[in-house]
Amino acid sequence: MTPNKSYRLVFIAISILLLVCFIANISSGSVLIPWLDTLSSLVGGSVEKESWKSIIIEYRLPKAITAIIVGSGLGVSGLLMQTLFRNPLAGPFVLGISSGASLGVALLILGSSFVTGSTAVFLVSNWGLVAASSLGSIVVLILVMIVSSHVRDTMAILIIGLMFGSITAAIVSVLSYFAPAEQLQRYVFWGFGSLGNLTWSDILIFSAIAIAGMLLALIAIKSLNTLLLGENYARSLGLHLKKSRFLIIIATGLLAGSITAFAGPIAFIGIAVPHLTRQLFHTSDHKILIPAVILLGSIIMLICDTIAQLPGVEYTLPINAITSLIGAPVVIWLLVRKRKMLF
Repeated sequence: MTPNKSYRLVFIAISILLLVCFIANISSGSVLIPWLDTLSSLVGGSVEKESWKSIIIEYRLPKAITAIIVGSGLGVSGLLMQTLFRNPLAGPFVLGISSGASLGVALLILGSSFVTGSTAVFLVSNWGLVAASSLGSIVVLILVMIVSSHVRDTMAILIIGLMFGSITAAIVSVLSYFAPAEQLQRYVFWGFGSLGNLTWSDILIFSAIAIAGMLLALIAIKSLNTLLLGENYARSLGLHLKKSRFLIIIATGLLAGSITAFAGPIAFIGIAVPHLTRQLFHTSDHKILIPAVILLGSIIMLICDTIAQLPGVEYTLPINAITSLIGAPVVIWLLVRKRKMLF
C-alpha cells in the first residue's frame, strides 16, 4: 500500500471519528439527548421534545463549533511555531500572545471599577473582554515583530517572545494584587477558558478571523517544508526568511490571538496536537500535517469539552483544567519515548 493511499484511509477514519465526537458532544450535557434526536434536530427534523431542539441549536451547536475552531486553530498555530523554531516544546503562545491578552483583560477588569455609566456596561460585556484581549495580543505581537525584524536568529525571537510574556505576566500579577475581589474573581473565571459564551454573530466573526489565519498557514506550506532543512539551506534555496517568518508569525497571531480573545487561554492543545499528529502520520510534509492537525485538534477539543460537561450532571468543569490534565501527560509521554522528531 502506498503512503498516499494509507494516509487517505487514515484521513477517512479520523473524519468519521470527528463526526462521532461532534454528535456525542452535542448530545451530552446536563440533559442527555438521544443521538437520533440530535441528528434529526441538526437536519431540521422533528424531535421527541421541542425543548431539546432549542438546547441544541441555541447552546450546544455553537459551543461544539467553537470547540472545533479552537482545537484546529491551536493545533495549526502550535505546528507553525514548532516548525519555525525547530523546538518540540514551542506552542502557539510562545510569542507572549496569551500573556498580552491576559494583560489587556486585566487592565479592562481593573479599570472597570473606576468607570460608571454606559462605558462601564461595555467594559464588563463579552465584547469588552474580546476587544481588550485582542488589543493586548496585537500590541505584544507588533512588539515582537518589530524586534524580530532586527534579529536573524530564530531562537532569539523565541526567547524575546518568552521575555515579553514574562513582562506582561508580571504586570498582570501587580494588577491582580490591587484589584477588588469581585473584579479579581471575574478575571480568574476568564482565565479558566470557556467555549459556551458565544452567540451566532460572535461565531461568525471568530470563524472569519480563524479562516484568515488558516489561509495564511496554507500559503506558508512551502516555506514550512523548506525550513525543515535548516535556515542556511533554506536561504540557499532562495527562501526569503524574513518574509516567511513574518507570514508564519502573523498566521499564529491571528489564530492564537482570536482564540484567546473569544474563548480565553486554552492550555496544552497547541503543544500536544502536533506531536500526536506526527505519531499518526509519519511524515514531515505540511501538506499532510496541516489538514491532519485541523482534524485531530478538533477531535481532542470536542472530547475535552464533552468531559468538562460532566454528562448527566448540572455542573461544568473549566475547559482549561481538562485540556491541561489531558495535554500535559501526553506531552510528557511523547517526550519520554524519545521518538525521532520530524523536524
